Amino acid sequence: MYKDTLQKVKRFMTETGMLQNCSEIILGVSGGPDSMTMLHILNELRDEFGYRLRVVHVNHGIRGKEALRDQQMVEKICSEWKIPCAVYNYDVPALALSWKMGTEEAGRKVRRIAFEKEKENAVAIPEQVRVALAHNQNDMAETMLHHLARGTGIRGLCSLKPLNGEIIRPLLCLERSEIVNYVEENSIQTVLDSSNMEDDYTRNRIRRHILPLIEQEVNPRAVTHMAEASEIFEQAEAYFTKLAGEMAAGYRKAKDRYVLDHEFFKKETIIQTYVIREILEVTGGHQSDLTSGHIKQIRDLYGMQTGRKADLPYELEASRVYEGVQIRKKNMIAESDSETEELKIQNLVVPGETKWKQGCFTAKIYSYNGEKILEKKYTKWFDCDKINCELTVRTRRSGDYMAVSQSGGHKKLTRCMIDDKIPGELRGKLPLVVDGNEVLWIVGGRINERYKITSETGRVLEITYQGGNVQ
Repeated sequence: MYKDTLQKVKRFMTETGMLQNCSEIILGVSGGPDSMTMLHILNELRDEFGYRLRVVHVNHGIRGKEALRDQQMVEKICSEWKIPCAVYNYDVPALALSWKMGTEEAGRKVRRIAFEKEKENAVAIPEQVRVALAHNQNDMAETMLHHLARGTGIRGLCSLKPLNGEIIRPLLCLERSEIVNYVEENSIQTVLDSSNMEDDYTRNRIRRHILPLIEQEVNPRAVTHMAEASEIFEQAEAYFTKLAGEMAAGYRKAKDRYVLDHEFFKKETIIQTYVIREILEVTGGHQSDLTSGHIKQIRDLYGMQTGRKADLPYELEASRVYEGVQIRKKNMIAESDSETEELKIQNLVVPGETKWKQGCFTAKIYSYNGEKILEKKYTKWFDCDKINCELTVRTRRSGDYMAVSQSGGHKKLTRCMIDDKIPGELRGKLPLVVDGNEVLWIVGGRINERYKITSETGRVLEITYQGGNVQ
């Protein structure tokens, strides 16, 4: 039985590739049966695979003398087996209060900190170092049930992976009963964490009551079947994540800005979900605190009117725009607003040329004899006799307006831009030809009705914009 278990773990590590390009393993060892079995097996196989071992033990400052007993036992075994052992002490209850989180979460955080510190002492280069955790199939089943109860997607149903970056889980092929047998057969010294026998933590209640009940009343092989299902979920998660990454790149318009178009919202819901999540994680730089609720907010925006917005974690904002739904960093908005205020005003040289960013305005005046005016996007004609002062080129300001009828009826510039479906992020960047606060031309768009050519026009002002980007 001992050799069967050893070979099973060896085969599992080889098939998952967790030891590929690995020359040093840092093991998290608490002293319990799981971590001591992992330590024993990896120690048995280290000559065959050619890696070095290093142990990290974390004293959480919770169980007093019992915790000290655990620490001393781990140190003793490591000394006997000639394995370096580093002990890290933290006052987890105090840190939990300081960090405003539960003790379980604080415990996980300090363990991550301890591993990061110990990696600095590794002999191997970082790419060849692995961090080994002693999770088994029962842990996987408990995690699945926990996530299902709290609400999760495919990712939460395969969160315990054999290989996840530098993290490896060599015992994920074993049930807890196999570990108990292995400890007994090899007379491995272990300690019992009394807190595992309490029902204060949700995971303990699942371990002690819910999962055993499922095995007794539903199927004795429930843990094995859940582990098999987790492998399938992992494959599905990997596929959708890869697909989402490829698709998200196509919606990127600038650094930290994406626009999901109308065609996007015709795709299957699961594809939308994964692409949106990918964009949020890449743009926000985090995975935690991003929930299905945030994804739903973004999907719901598409059914709303243009201009509606949703605030998201990590300084992100989603907004309904004409093209679909835009997701971007809020600091981009601030930078855009700042840029609008700083843009200089240029007097329009008539006749002549006026530089604007990388482009150029050319103005000409000539007599009009009723010839047909051809409509062009970047060349416009105005009744020169109605223009009584110097024109300027600038971006929008508060109070700007345009005449929308020959009789003089006018609208605010912002309303005109909304009616013309000009995206919100462009409205403050487009150059305008203006007379005070009256806009004659939104470059690339409409012109003022009051200055259009009529049968009574005697002179025409022709303005052409060439080159550069109006944005």
